[in-house]
Amino acid sequence: MSIAVGSHAPAFTLACKPGTPVDLSTSLGKQITVLLFFPLAFSPVCTAELCTFRDNWSKWKELSCNIFGISIDSPFVAAKFREIEGFPFPVLSDFNKEMAAAYGALHADLKGMKGVTKRAVFVVDAKGIVRYAWISEDPSMQVDFDAIEKAVKAC
Repeated sequence: MSIAVGSHAPAFTLACKPGTPVDLSTSLGKQITVLLFFPLAFSPVCTAELCTFRDNWSKWKELSCNIFGISIDSPFVAAKFREIEGFPFPVLSDFNKEMAAAYGALHADLKGMKGVTKRAVFVVDAKGIVRYAWISEDPSMQVDFDAIEKAVKAC
């Protein structure tokens, strides 16, 4: 079951690198937040998605929103992915799959891989309410960047 538009967004603490937790409650319910769940670091579609946010960072910064990339990759992989690609936003490890499960963004089985994050986006307003939710069963489907921007602007 996914988190529906109008629901309160669950907050979690996830690692952005080994031993470095990021408490999402410092953003959720305080500032517009975009949660980008993606299947696997370094895969072509995931890299293109996060690089698009990186390459348009000035626009997202002007909109005063926090962006977090989230996958089930280990904290080591999340940190290396961010470092190599130069993402200006945190890439978080949901290694134990708790946040992806809570948001309904977890594949039971993706081509033989159990418990991989679905490609999903949630825009959460400054009161902690989900204002946009999109989840894809197809890992090759790209997010709708314009719809995300529109949702952020509407918050």
